[in-house]
Amino acid sequence: MRYLFLVQGEGRGHMTQAITLSLLLKQNNHEVVKVFVGKSERRVIPQFFYDKIGAPVETYDSPNFIVDKNQKGIRLLPSVIYNIRRSGVYFNSIRMIREAVKKFKPDVIINFYELVGGLYFLLHRPGIKHVCIGHQFLAYHPEFEFPKKQWMDRISFMLANKIFSFGADRRLALSFRALSDVPEHKVVVVPPLLRSEALNASTTAGDYILAYILNDGYREEITRWHIDNKHIPVHFFSDARNEKEEEVIHENLTWHKINDVKFLEMMKNCKAFSSTAGFESVCEAMYMRKPVYMVPTGGHFEQQCNAIDAVKSGAGISGITFDLSRLLAFIPQYNAADTTFIKWVDSAPGLFIRALTDF
Repeated sequence: MRYLFLVQGEGRGHMTQAITLSLLLKQNNHEVVKVFVGKSERRVIPQFFYDKIGAPVETYDSPNFIVDKNQKGIRLLPSVIYNIRRSGVYFNSIRMIREAVKKFKPDVIINFYELVGGLYFLLHRPGIKHVCIGHQFLAYHPEFEFPKKQWMDRISFMLANKIFSFGADRRLALSFRALSDVPEHKVVVVPPLLRSEALNASTTAGDYILAYILNDGYREEITRWHIDNKHIPVHFFSDARNEKEEEVIHENLTWHKINDVKFLEMMKNCKAFSSTAGFESVCEAMYMRKPVYMVPTGGHFEQQCNAIDAVKSGAGISGITFDLSRLLAFIPQYNAADTTFIKWVDSAPGLFIRALTDF
């Protein structure tokens, strides 16, 4: 079968999922004919994606969030207004997809939670199977737990899920643990899509903490914490626009531009991991049995959901600031002997091939 990918460029998770799935499809004699990635002024598509996806890549403009002046939290209303004003640009992105569909004639479009993909199916009826992949679709499951007292955020989140997956024949809900499917919402629960480098990694418990932050404003929090904890080695990554590959802030505190090889190498050998609760990096840490401390990005309801679900699944703990002392205190309590998550992830190849070929 022939597949066309639509990949969200926000953060690294959707991109690494796409790389993993592209390889899996090829190993099973299928073809990825074209890949689109949504871009924004705030993000740079990392070079590793172009190098490893194994298919022609093209970028288009895609809606994105506006962050606050501290480069931390998300400003929802300004984000909506900004993206409405740019609607003409996004119509051009939809046109690019339409032309690629005519040219490459895919059997299936796989949408990695990319909004333009949902809008394309809203405006057109191409007669092609539409499969959406994202942990966000687990929100349709009756066992999914939302943050308390945030009804408007919950309604907005579920509305976004419907728009992102408009016209979907199947919603593949990436989950930290095995759960039943939800046929009435076309939801099939599947394991996380982790790349082979993470699955085959030999790990050790080093002396440093590793962190990944979605918005670069959180580096100030980490730096401030480190002033009183200079004896603790910390390495943290972000995907901010910066010409430097790394910056040594202190002999025990280093910022790194996101690089998949370096990040994974440092994940393998870290003592513990902290992040803004992005699904993919938390899964990698869980697979390598690293204690996790999650700090959801301000105003990012989806990451708040991730943190709740990850804690329920045994990943670690969550908080509202990068107080890494909490992570250090949690390490002795972490249960590294539980292999339930590892077995679940290892079942992914067969489940995905079945879900993407058996319609």
